[in-house]
Amino acid sequence: MPERSRSLLWESYGNGDRPTERISSAPMRPEKDTIAAPDLPAGIAWIGEAPQSMPAVTASGPVLVHFFDYSQLNSVRTLPYVIEWDRRYRDAGLTTIGVQSPRFPFGADPIDVAAALRDLGVEFPVAIDSDRDLWHAYGCEGWPSLFLWTTGGALSWFHFGEGEYLGTEEAIQDELRQLDALRALPEPMEPLRATDAPGTKVMPPHNELIPTGSLEEPFVVEREDQGLEIPYAAGGVYVTAEGDGEIRLVFDNVPTDSVEVANPGLYPLAEHEWHEAHRIRVLPKPGMRIWSVSFAPGVKKPKPNEESPGT
Repeated sequence: MPERSRSLLWESYGNGDRPTERISSAPMRPEKDTIAAPDLPAGIAWIGEAPQSMPAVTASGPVLVHFFDYSQLNSVRTLPYVIEWDRRYRDAGLTTIGVQSPRFPFGADPIDVAAALRDLGVEFPVAIDSDRDLWHAYGCEGWPSLFLWTTGGALSWFHFGEGEYLGTEEAIQDELRQLDALRALPEPMEPLRATDAPGTKVMPPHNELIPTGSLEEPFVVEREDQGLEIPYAAGGVYVTAEGDGEIRLVFDNVPTDSVEVANPGLYPLAEHEWHEAHRIRVLPKPGMRIWSVSFAPGVKKPKPNEESPGT
């Protein structure tokens, strides 16, 4: 599978007095046009109608394969774009296939996966890649990972991580024009969030918190007063939780609305207009399992004499 290029981006973090190094994946056209799509494993579980083999599916048009985890923040932030591309281009010949590659143990349960996909509005078929066999066959490097295959099954475009939504949609349109050069296609989507807009100054968020230090072991709450106290700087904070019940929140020392957890998944705790510094106390119901606390990037708040993004 493709080798990717890396670029080092330096951005200020928190109060701006300490730079942090981030490695971002560059979107790429493959160096060779002979990389063939790995086939779909026999016996893999599907939510929705299982597609035919990759050779059969790519014989009729381009195929977008999107690897994600419904409880992982970057995946959830990317899904609205993939859902809209499927809606826009399905009738033009694009086939969209999702692959749920679990990051946490609960992510392989078909009932929970089906409920999460329904809540997220996913209508295209999704494979449950329980052992990540397909993940490894494709050479994924994180959540999410996206691959676009031509009519005929050669790799046309790939991207690891969030971003490059415009480039991806333009690559999809390029492939569809190979099917029908005269077909009218819509203008590419506008950014869904301020942080997705080209040229926006985006601040890197606080690092993800894995309470136990292990993706295999959740933090299990035993008492009403047991929880997590987290200072952070970000555009939002989210929890990956499993169990039923309520998560009480204390935000900057002030109790705020609680969050109700019904199914395993990702739940927003606080979302901000800008990259902001806060402190949050997370108090789950006893017995609830907390797997991760993750943070979204935010737009740098302009100084009084600066213009806001989009103005």
